Amino acid sequence: MENDTKKGFYFKQYEAPNQSPFDKLFGIFKELITHTSGDFDEAIDWLRELDKEYKLTDEHYTIDDFIEDLKKKGYIKDEVKEDGSAGLGITAKTERAIRQQALDQIFGNLKRSGNGNHKTKHSGNGDEHTGEYREFHFGDGLERISLTESLRNAQINNGVADFMLTENDLVVEETQYKSQMSTVLMIDISHSMILYGEDRITPAKKVAMALAELITTRYPKDTLDILVFGNDAWSIAIKDLPYLKVGPFHTNTVAGLQLAMDRMVRGKGVLCPLAAPLQQGLTFENTCIGKTNADRHSANRPCPRYPDRDLW
Repeated sequence: MENDTKKGFYFKQYEAPNQSPFDKLFGIFKELITHTSGDFDEAIDWLRELDKEYKLTDEHYTIDDFIEDLKKKGYIKDEVKEDGSAGLGITAKTERAIRQQALDQIFGNLKRSGNGNHKTKHSGNGDEHTGEYREFHFGDGLERISLTESLRNAQINNGVADFMLTENDLVVEETQYKSQMSTVLMIDISHSMILYGEDRITPAKKVAMALAELITTRYPKDTLDILVFGNDAWSIAIKDLPYLKVGPFHTNTVAGLQLAMDRMVRGKGVLCPLAAPLQQGLTFENTCIGKTNADRHSANRPCPRYPDRDLW
């Protein structure tokens, strides 16, 4: 009798993954601390509100227990706030965890690569063999010599009876050249990133943190410069990404591009503008044809396309 087994989908009620109370809250906390630009107190206030609505904790494990575990595990520390009062703040361990979460969210489907270098079409010093051979040249590493091919050449050139291995018999195997890349990341922190009540800065920070974590962990030989621009442009460190906030700035993309070009000239890298969709493509044009009122931009720089106008 033929098998009447039918194939299809089996639907059942969703079962949450088995997580400890700390891990469940920590995932939410990392998301909240990103949205609050590193403000621990505000993130905890939001977590308490979510707890009231969605019953995230119970009498056995409360938000206060979660805060104590954060201290014990080294995710938060005591610090003095700007107004001189005592408070809590996140540590470098938390910053790394936030970047790792962003990497998993955005680039989580990337397959694991080999040694984490960028392949090129050129032959040169590398660790991936191409299967092609050439004569040995002064300066080639001994580890690149193909013993099998070199011994074969020695037997052909000198015979078996009078076997002799000379420099002319040596053959090296070509390897794929892998290049170093320098990346310059530009982040718009002007008021337009929260215009009309839309939060554009948080997705931008997530992409920036994910890219920074990807480059620093999988491509350790690469370099990464992060720039922010509003009225002017300046460099920031990777550890400052979670704390980025939008300010009352205009969008001076030209200043950002000028600083980015300086970084790229030094590192021979690539430029990654990071701002709201479509807005970034329009910003440069809008900046150049802005009003001539010098008060709109404190730097009062002439526009390269329209010299009689100032950037704002």
